[in-house]
Amino acid sequence: MDLIGFLKSQFLCHLIICYIFIVSGLIINTIQLFTLVLWPINKQLYRKINCKLAYCISSQLVMLLEWWSGTQCTLYTDPKDYVKYGKENAIVILNHNFEIDFLCGWNFCERFGVLGSSKVLAKKELSYVPVIGWMWYFLEIVFCSRKWEEDRETVIKGLLNLRDYPENFWFLIHCEGTRFTQQKHQISMQVAESKGLPKLKYHLLPRTKGFAVTVKCLRNVVTAVYDSTLNFKNNENPTLLGVLSGKKYQADLYVRRIPLEEVPEDEEQCSRWLHKLYQEKDAFQEGYYRTGTYPGTPIVPPRRSWTLLIWLFWALLLLYPLFQLIVNMISSGSSLTLASFALVIFVASVGVRRMISVTEINKGSTYGNNDNKQKQK
Repeated sequence: MDLIGFLKSQFLCHLIICYIFIVSGLIINTIQLFTLVLWPINKQLYRKINCKLAYCISSQLVMLLEWWSGTQCTLYTDPKDYVKYGKENAIVILNHNFEIDFLCGWNFCERFGVLGSSKVLAKKELSYVPVIGWMWYFLEIVFCSRKWEEDRETVIKGLLNLRDYPENFWFLIHCEGTRFTQQKHQISMQVAESKGLPKLKYHLLPRTKGFAVTVKCLRNVVTAVYDSTLNFKNNENPTLLGVLSGKKYQADLYVRRIPLEEVPEDEEQCSRWLHKLYQEKDAFQEGYYRTGTYPGTPIVPPRRSWTLLIWLFWALLLLYPLFQLIVNMISSGSSLTLASFALVIFVASVGVRRMISVTEINKGSTYGNNDNKQKQK
């Protein structure tokens, strides 16, 4: 292992990266709070400012993938569609099989300049989480509690609120509702059998009601659906800890652009359309496992330098006072001060490990594990 690779694997470097991310994120959250005064005066200005502020947070995570680990994502798509990416509003359907699939989705947004304005359908609990959750709140992300009877009105209101959004945006959605595991897949396929639906090998049954409402609320605002299927070379199962440790992965992302006019307006027909789409996604995944490639022309979108420059800005701004504080604490010679510093480092270490563990598949959401809860939306 070379020196740079060795440094990337050290937990001290991970602590420094997390320190920069958390402190800069809290500073940005505070600025976002003050921008609320703009909402009643100039809502569109508020939105444009918060797109830039949100980018300053999410770009740091994309920087880890693009520049720190050097992970490369090859895009398989139709060149005629490629020129439209980033220039229109779109609903992006993503599979949910890997610990870092959200990060690869953000990387896709970043390469086409819509990371700051990208939207997701997120769990309500995340709105209370500092940095990312608070950023999403100010960015008008649509939150739900995963109980459709309670969510319907909230989701519709949040989606309709995006109809006059001033920036091009992509609405990222995991129609499966939860990350793929063998246990969830077994339960999902039992539901498919009971409902007479074709079984899937590599996906869970999509939850159709949320997708149908999204299409209905954003019709005539969104121009296309981007069906996206992600995989990794050599059957690798990448982790956020691996990315943080500088491990390089090779991602392949298949994207096909489907004009929104082709998606039925009727909810029942839209449901059948989505089930058919997931059968096709399953076939694409089957083909990838057999051949190691997807249909379409392989393209590597150019990496933009903004993610690295923003991270370097925050690093220069925040590391000097940190190192100055550490030097002053050590030079003081006080046993109590040194013990307090050691305790802070320990607590920070535990906190970082717990943050990383949230993304781990075996510690992820249990949503979908219970047969009684496996009611397809």
